[in-house]
Amino acid sequence: MPSTRLPPAPRQLVHERGIPAFGVYQGIIDRLDWHALKTTPYQRLTRRLHHKRWQYAAIAHPAFFIGVAIVDVGWTGTAFAYLFDRKSGAIIAAASANGLPGFSTQIEDRAFGDAAFQAGRCRLSFRRDGERLELAVDSPQLKVAAHIQLADMPPVLAVIAPANWLAHSTHKSGGLRISGFADCQDRRYSLDGAVASLDYSNGLLARETRWRWASAHSLELGFNLQQGYMGDTENAAWLRGKLIRLGPVSFDYQPDDPLQGWRIRSDNGLLDLNFAPEGARREDKNLLIAASRYVQPIGRFNGQIQDPDGGAVHVVSDLLGVTEDHLSRW
Repeated sequence: MPSTRLPPAPRQLVHERGIPAFGVYQGIIDRLDWHALKTTPYQRLTRRLHHKRWQYAAIAHPAFFIGVAIVDVGWTGTAFAYLFDRKSGAIIAAASANGLPGFSTQIEDRAFGDAAFQAGRCRLSFRRDGERLELAVDSPQLKVAAHIQLADMPPVLAVIAPANWLAHSTHKSGGLRISGFADCQDRRYSLDGAVASLDYSNGLLARETRWRWASAHSLELGFNLQQGYMGDTENAAWLRGKLIRLGPVSFDYQPDDPLQGWRIRSDNGLLDLNFAPEGARREDKNLLIAASRYVQPIGRFNGQIQDPDGGAVHVVSDLLGVTEDHLSRW
């Protein structure tokens, strides 16, 4: 089987002649700007409504899981944060709010850069300070103060793909060291021993977008898997500091009962995982001209990933992470 090592990331999303630099890469794309993209007059007129950006952080600890996201969908913004307690099998703290882009929501056109959201008493932010990303959540339900270390981070997955309208880009990190704490229900949760991962996405997407997703990371092993609007382009695994591409994957689960077991396999046989949900975050929104249906089960992955370069098999054992079934009309 040929090597699945990835070429280095280009400096920008769009070539000089206005064509996206489609591909799957390793590294950071410096210039995340779609203005040079060759488009029709109608596409230029409606581009702001189709421009979607988000930054998401996952924090996996043996006792709990935290998810945080700030999202700018062009005409509105939203943010959420939650803490899932593994002992009780429940979301014990959650914050979620909607706001106005440019006012409540700001996201930098930079992978793993600054992002901020504020609406009422809900404030979330990512602030880049050199080789450190500072994460803060301040809400009545949940408070988080964390430092995510970007120095010596595993190789970054960078993708530019056709998506389902014009084009989309994403950056995914492997497992990152993190320090800090979370406060909720009069209890402090130390982040010592936790592992973080990051997702920064920036693209021009169709009004209706759907995906299935799975992600889990330790400091030595992890994966990002997707079936939906980006095809197989962001399916990859991190194996002891090495980033490999996995190709198409299938998600076998029960959409009407996502807390039943899942099985995820790659078509090329390199990955075979079983997922046992322990609980889930759900959120359905109807904002009149837009709507979303979202469920993110949290649980354990077991199975194996094979390195195509030499055939070594890496065992996945009770690796904490998430799956997701998401439909948005935005």
